[in-house]
This record gives sequence, structure tokens and C-alpha cells, in this order.
Amino acid sequence: MNRGQLQPAYVLHRRDYGDTSLLLELFTAGHGRLPLVAKGARRGRRAGGSQAALLQPFAPLLVAWTGRGEVRTLTHAESAGRAAALAGDALYCAFYVNELLLRLLGREEADQVLFGAYQQVLAALAVAGPADTPLRRFELTLLEQLGYCPPLDREAETGRPVQPERRYVCDLERGPLPAVTADAPGAVSGATLLALQAGDMLTGCGVREARDLLRKLLAPHLGEKPLLSRALFAARRRPA
Repeated sequence: MNRGQLQPAYVLHRRDYGDTSLLLELFTAGHGRLPLVAKGARRGRRAGGSQAALLQPFAPLLVAWTGRGEVRTLTHAESAGRAAALAGDALYCAFYVNELLLRLLGREEADQVLFGAYQQVLAALAVAGPADTPLRRFELTLLEQLGYCPPLDREAETGRPVQPERRYVCDLERGPLPAVTADAPGAVSGATLLALQAGDMLTGCGVREARDLLRKLLAPHLGEKPLLSRALFAARRRPA
């Protein structure tokens, strides 16, 4: 196999298929989200180890496939590095990122910017520390690349720069509008909007404001079906 023919990829989701195979949803650098069948991946062990063990979420891969139908056939897979060291809350957050891609990214919509953002969020989640900033960066990049997010650093009606000391309400299609009152429902500080747009670290009340704003921006595109990863994360945080 010529390594130049291999595509960087990650497994977003996998499930058993038939007696010995796996049905995969891959996120590839050059072809976006792609469904593939890994035939015989669960059958015993192959030279170099089990293919099923290799085809795990959050592990960088190099892959090749064949076929022209809706579901292609995996012909080659090899490791492209160590899997992100994810545990605890970080693992649940990474599953949330995968679920966003599965729900929002169309089949075979290649996006190098989004693929790079995915690699960055996995790397950030693998480092001990708050997950809020890397998650918001990824969510915003996803919305921007899909054309669903207005600029957050300029007022929607006037085009004037957002002022950090002011409060704004974000229209889903147009962007920030000055809030009538500081405590208007859904109001966000200009400082939070500017931090989001610049990809800066979120601190203080900006953490909650940014989370609530991104949920608002994502909601129309996710539909009414709840995200399983959010439910699992909430259950993890719920006292026994």
C-alpha cells in the first residue's frame, strides 16, 4: 500500500455488523464523514493485532477504501499515532464532539479547517484542565464552517464593533444586537462575544454565557432529538 494513497481519519462511531464485521462512521481529512464496512474486523486476530482494537474512536488512523455506493468497504487501516489520552469528563466531552459531527456534518463534505479543529479539540481535552474553552472553540468553528454562525464581534444592524462592557442579545441569523436591559433574557457580555470570536480563554461568568450562547446557536440545527452525550454527562454529574 502506497502511503500517499492513505487518508488521515478518525472513527466517530462504530457498531457490530453481521457476525464478524464493523460498520464505521469515519471523519476523514479529504472526504469528510464517510460510512465504511470493515469486513471481518471482529474475526480472531490478524498479523500485527486485532483490527477491531485498532478501529477505536479518538485514535488517529491512515485508511483506504474501495467502492462507489453509499457505504464503502475499508481495505486498509493503520495507526497514525497514539490515541488521545481521554478519561472522566474529558472522555464524555470527546463523545459530545463526535456526536455533533455525526448530527451536523453531511456525508462526504470535506473540510480541512474542521478536521484540524477536531484534532485540536482532542489534544486540548487530553490535557488536564477546564474543557469549556476548547469545546466552545470547536462548536464555533463547526457552525462557521457549515455557514450557520454570524460574526460575533460586530453589531448586526450597524456593523459597529462589539463593545466589551456592553450587553448583547444574539440573533441566530444576524448576530449581536444591543440588549434593551442588562438583564434581558439570553443577554451576553460583549467581552464574552469577543473572546469567543478570537478563540481566547473563557473565564468567570463568560464560561456560562458562552456555553448558553453556543447551545442556542446549535439548537435549530440539532433538531428536537436530545444529544445522548449530554444526557450521559448530566447523569455522571448527578449525585447518587
